[in-house]
Amino acid sequence: MFGIYEELCRLEQENKPIRMSIVGAGQMGRGLASQTVKMKGIVPAIVSDMYIDRAESALLNAGVSAEDIKVAKTPGQAADWIKAGKYVITEDPQVAVQAEGIDCVVEATGSTEHGARMAYDSIKAHKSIVMLNVETDVVVGPLLHKMAQQEGVVYTGSAGDEPGAVMELYDFAKALNLDILAIGKGKNNKVDLTMTPDRAAAEAAEKRMNPRMLTSFIDGSKTMVELNAMSNATGFLPAVINGSGYEASVKELDQIYRLKSEGGILDRYGVVDYINGVAPGVFCIVTSPIEEVRHEITYLKLGPGPNYCLYRPYHLASLETPISVVRAVLYNKPSIVSTQGAPFSETTTYAKRDLKAGEYLDCMGGYTVYGGLHPYQEAKQLNALPIGLVNERTRVKVDVKKGQLLTYDMVELDESSFLLSLRRKQEQMLAEGLL
Repeated sequence: MFGIYEELCRLEQENKPIRMSIVGAGQMGRGLASQTVKMKGIVPAIVSDMYIDRAESALLNAGVSAEDIKVAKTPGQAADWIKAGKYVITEDPQVAVQAEGIDCVVEATGSTEHGARMAYDSIKAHKSIVMLNVETDVVVGPLLHKMAQQEGVVYTGSAGDEPGAVMELYDFAKALNLDILAIGKGKNNKVDLTMTPDRAAAEAAEKRMNPRMLTSFIDGSKTMVELNAMSNATGFLPAVINGSGYEASVKELDQIYRLKSEGGILDRYGVVDYINGVAPGVFCIVTSPIEEVRHEITYLKLGPGPNYCLYRPYHLASLETPISVVRAVLYNKPSIVSTQGAPFSETTTYAKRDLKAGEYLDCMGGYTVYGGLHPYQEAKQLNALPIGLVNERTRVKVDVKKGQLLTYDMVELDESSFLLSLRRKQEQMLAEGLL
């Protein structure tokens, strides 16, 4: 991150700002638009949303005047308005992806299906893509990363999301050659596996959130997705199936994340996990085999050792996404991406209530299913169904009990799903050793 401000000032002075498209004008898209309108050297040139008034509101609320906002129905129209110094809104995400003059696309819809299409099309259009859509990434991230490398662009998760925030600590510790024992995040609220959008509606309205998004936080699905992304980026595996959800303060983390033989909760090191009581932060548990280094860390008041907690007490979500855009465009570097050998974990699917044969499911954050977390190889052996592949066209073929893990053979998947086609391609490439 060092030097980014100077680079942005240079781009501003040279009148060569990074121009990005934002696909999705919900909570994350709105925040990103507002953050970047007044920044130096970067412009939210296009905002796309299926509801054009939401795209317009995102820019108006950011302080853009109405006369500077223009509607475009084609990539050519968008390019012309951008050249004229205007901001563009559109209902067609392909305008955001295909328009000449756009340096980077930010995917912020929260839909796994739309996320897969936008990432794929952006890469094919030779544009870097920043995913605020972690839900898509944990299903087909390794494939999309490989495609981006082949096209000479960047596919990346976002700074500001908790996985991206964890990677800042992880990279810092790696650079110092510290031994990293565990990584993870705090959770804002206790898990309620039965939460539904109806029950979450009032709180969602107060927070200006989509009720389904809030539901995915409360029922734990989003946490599982975020841990999945951390796992795929590092090779670390879940501390336990579905995470421990242990209750602790920040000061206790270095004691808790020890092996059971050392008085902690872990069967092994090299794990991802979540904790109740340290939200909204992320953490990285480290040590050193060198006594002098441990002595220095203890002297610097990071704890008695031998394990120590690096803690970041905030993550600014889409407000930090510009950092990832700059890294991708100027330095050709991702903020967080699946590492060699990924996937290492899978966000699996559990029944939120009793389900009857013939019934159709909905999506994560809905009424029928919630997400869990398994090591990828274990999920594969169980034939476990990734929750990202579940949509309103997914039908259960057998009765399923509340709390039961769903497997591929229990459901009929949506064969028209683009995400499903990419997932099958990824599985084939993994089997052939091409990823």
